Amino acid sequence: MIKEKVLIVLLNVDNKYSESQIEYKTDELKELIKASNAQVEFTVVQNANNINPKYFIGKGKAEEIKTICENHDIDTVIFNHDLSGSQMKNLEDTIDRKIVDRTGLILDIFARRAKTKEGKLQVKLAQLEYRLPKLVGFRNYLSREGAGIGTRGPGEQKLEIDRRSIQAEITSIKHKLKNEKLKRDTKRKKRSNANLASVSLIGYSNSGKSTILNKLLAKNEKNEKNVYSDDLLFATLDIASRTIKLDNDKEMIVSDTVGFISDLPTKLVESFKSTLEEIKDSDLLILVIDSSNDQYENQIQATKDVLKEMKIEDKNILYVFNKMDLVKDFVDYNNYENEIYMSALDEKDIESLLDKIKNILYADYDYYKVLIPYSRYDDLISLIPDKIREKQIYLEDGIETYIYINKRDLSLYKEIIKDK
Repeated sequence: MIKEKVLIVLLNVDNKYSESQIEYKTDELKELIKASNAQVEFTVVQNANNINPKYFIGKGKAEEIKTICENHDIDTVIFNHDLSGSQMKNLEDTIDRKIVDRTGLILDIFARRAKTKEGKLQVKLAQLEYRLPKLVGFRNYLSREGAGIGTRGPGEQKLEIDRRSIQAEITSIKHKLKNEKLKRDTKRKKRSNANLASVSLIGYSNSGKSTILNKLLAKNEKNEKNVYSDDLLFATLDIASRTIKLDNDKEMIVSDTVGFISDLPTKLVESFKSTLEEIKDSDLLILVIDSSNDQYENQIQATKDVLKEMKIEDKNILYVFNKMDLVKDFVDYNNYENEIYMSALDEKDIESLLDKIKNILYADYDYYKVLIPYSRYDDLISLIPDKIREKQIYLEDGIETYIYINKRDLSLYKEIIKDK
């Protein structure tokens, strides 16, 4: 299969970015393009004192890019920045190639990855809201023959240049998403009523969240289906939730959420907020970090920025420094209250992670020796761990055993507690 040939552009205004930051940003953009099934042929970095309001980059640089494209059969020019509709039009008129900005590229990847009804609606909404103010820039390349980055997915139909019809479609999609949200809220309420702890895996895209969840499932007694994982940014969009049993016989729901990247487009965050509400309701957030990435601290900050934008605060966070098997000289800065260093490929590390999760979720729980009257056994059996039920002692006035109680609830059981 012939891949779309891409030239990427980064503008460094007033030397805002150091050489290492430029390398990091261009590498990340290349990974995004790889996820969109295209290949980068050339990278152009321009240092400038300011942004050109007409072309974003300088007119001379745009003409230089045109020459490169003609000489090397480049199909698409992708900017690691957001462009206005008029800038896209002016660049396309000058370079005579399809122009895609950073948000357009990410939306394209999301269009490829969305599988569920809700995911497809969310991507379509984000695409329409992104394109609406840029209609002047989309007039040309949406009428081009062919497809490729920026023209596919749930929003790939050619847009009518009619703002009212687009606004009507946006309104319709928002209404459909409200219905999907109600369905999710109902499921979440059922889980809450079942008194199950809720855990969300969050973090930078491709940090290993899905792999960790699959490894947790492999140790699980429950026969739960694996989630999709791949070595790509945004390998999956849809939140996947699985039930996992801990060794204290408590069950928890673990959700694998969409990954983040730096400068995640605001429109995309807005569109996916309802899905990401799963994070808001979690008892514990597991922030997965790719320890082998030199820019892991920036990636942690990028994730925190999205949480802040969603007004998610005062949550228990466990910082999981993953991929330690790929690290040579990692330094433990001890910057975090809860942290663990591991490799998702190491079974002992997965066991340590499960133990850490249990200790955080059930920090206020403990085992208490009790004498349960036979008349109350059915009411309290759910508090007796499976591994202890086999060792119960049957006495004349009741059953001597251990139950797992939250310290705040001790007063409810004071009549039957014998000892800790």
